[in-house]
Amino acid sequence: MKNTFAFPGRELLVPEIVKSDNCTLIDADGNQYIDLEAGIWCTSIGHANLAVRNAVISQIDNISHVGFCYSTNVVERAAGAVLDLLGHGGGRCSFLCSGSESVEYGVRALRTVLNSKRIMTMSDSYFGAYGDASAKDSDKWFLFDWSECERCTHEVCSKDCSVYSAILFDDVGAFLFEPGSSSGMVRFPPAKLISNIVKDVTAADGLVMVNEVTTGVGRTGKWFGFQHYEMQPDIVAMGKGIGNGYPVSAVSLNSRVVDLLGPDAVAYGQSHLNDPLGAAVVEAVINEINGHNLIQHAEVLSDVLMDGLQRVAAGSDLIECARGRGLMAILIMADHVDVSQVAELHRKLVSRGFIVDHRLGTNALRMHPALTIGVEKIYNFIAVLEEVVGAMEIELG
Repeated sequence: MKNTFAFPGRELLVPEIVKSDNCTLIDADGNQYIDLEAGIWCTSIGHANLAVRNAVISQIDNISHVGFCYSTNVVERAAGAVLDLLGHGGGRCSFLCSGSESVEYGVRALRTVLNSKRIMTMSDSYFGAYGDASAKDSDKWFLFDWSECERCTHEVCSKDCSVYSAILFDDVGAFLFEPGSSSGMVRFPPAKLISNIVKDVTAADGLVMVNEVTTGVGRTGKWFGFQHYEMQPDIVAMGKGIGNGYPVSAVSLNSRVVDLLGPDAVAYGQSHLNDPLGAAVVEAVINEINGHNLIQHAEVLSDVLMDGLQRVAAGSDLIECARGRGLMAILIMADHVDVSQVAELHRKLVSRGFIVDHRLGTNALRMHPALTIGVEKIYNFIAVLEEVVGAMEIELG
């Protein structure tokens, strides 16, 4: 690349993709790749999706942008579809441009009604590239280290636990939960822990917000990651897969939050707020997923992907573990494997036609295929992964 920067922390291995079809990418030399990274986890229903394409073209033919004092019906329809998905009847939905924005918008809504109370979240949460949600200053946030909770054998979290009792609920006005990304490391807090936190926060009239930018839109085998837990959030931030590659995000506020806010809108505005093109894409994505039963499809494919990854992990001293939920998975390499060797494994997989995600300097490979991927492509990937890992074991002795 001469005219722009590569994505920070990543290695550009295929510089010129010229065509795509669902999960298949084709480069300028005619080489084909299966996209198991799914375009930075954004293309939830595949590249070059016809329904999304048609929605964009149709909307451009009508109106592509709105102003301060005029809107168009597709925004209202798409917002209604999002609210229905979440059971947020009587609430409000806004469309923005990125996951970072949707989280920040939700946090600003919380700040408007929390007064001086802090927002609680897990210490390994990632909420975006800027703003209050990114900074997580200690005077405004309570960061909870839940690492010891993974090994807990107690059936219920209580104030008798030294770890749980460290949560200062009297000072907490809201809980912002990321149900599975953990800054990209694909870790899932125990259900009993989350249920207890939600219960204690809501018992004090606190609010619950969920960051579904990565885990939403079918990624975990359900429409939203929070649906694996006993909870009903007041605010939900969405991004990535909700636009299938188009830069749109959404944030949904239930009726309770709307009532607490009163007549004033959330103090956040930008030029593409409630953009009709983005709204048209969101509507198309929701209709495609529901119309083709892609959530159920992802649940079935999850068993194939996770069984395969765990089999490869169990048979190799190079891999510590494989974990995941739905079509969100990660391979953690063993401690004795140097990060440069993980980067080489990544390059070999790409050279064999399978694109996975590797952040330079880490010992992990991530897979986030589209919900539309065929089962045979997953089987082929597992076979190639097993072969490449086996060859690396021989090479390393």
